[in-house]
Amino acid sequence: MNDRRSARAILLTAAPIAAAVFVFGMSFGVLAVAARLPAWSVMLMSVLVFAGSAQFAAIGVVAAGGSVLTAIFAGALLNLRFVATGIAVARSLPGGRMLRSLLAQLSIDESYAMSVRAGAPGRPHGRTLLLTGAFLYTVWVIGTGIGALLGPVLGDPKRLGLDAAFPAGFVALLWPMLSGRHAVRCAIGGVVAALALAPFTPPGVPLAGAALVGLWLAR
Repeated sequence: MNDRRSARAILLTAAPIAAAVFVFGMSFGVLAVAARLPAWSVMLMSVLVFAGSAQFAAIGVVAAGGSVLTAIFAGALLNLRFVATGIAVARSLPGGRMLRSLLAQLSIDESYAMSVRAGAPGRPHGRTLLLTGAFLYTVWVIGTGIGALLGPVLGDPKRLGLDAAFPAGFVALLWPMLSGRHAVRCAIGGVVAALALAPFTPPGVPLAGAALVGLWLAR
């Protein structure tokens, strides 16, 4: 595999994904502000967390009336998969352990997938991972900021149908993970758990239960 792949080529390849991430970031910002979260906290979440599925899940719990602790728990469970991807990319990143740990924060589903595709078998392409991850991080934060600013202007997101962005964005961000029968089985198990818990548990608990079941089936 060509380790000298230019930054321009990598960024051009990532551009369509970045456009989608930007739109999702705007939707997230609008909906998070509509859920009565301060704009600064919405921005801080995108700056520090940078995980679309976890952020949509957490804000979805809050918007449904769930507690902040339940929202954090649900988001954290969804982010556990990044422990595995972080280990997988560790050898491809420069520097010592501390620097690699920081750089690994740029390993999200999309940047990891692109680095695997660009790298050799068993060794993701580090340059692709870092450039793609930094690109997507930038557009996600910018999109969130624009959405948070537009939120008060747009008012109730239901008027524009933006409330559908929670489930639609969540499914779109998770869909690429459903590769293979094992992943589909985990997803089905999570859906069954959520449906079973929904009638008699507080908002957020069904999602947390679904994540736990999915993790148990993925072991």
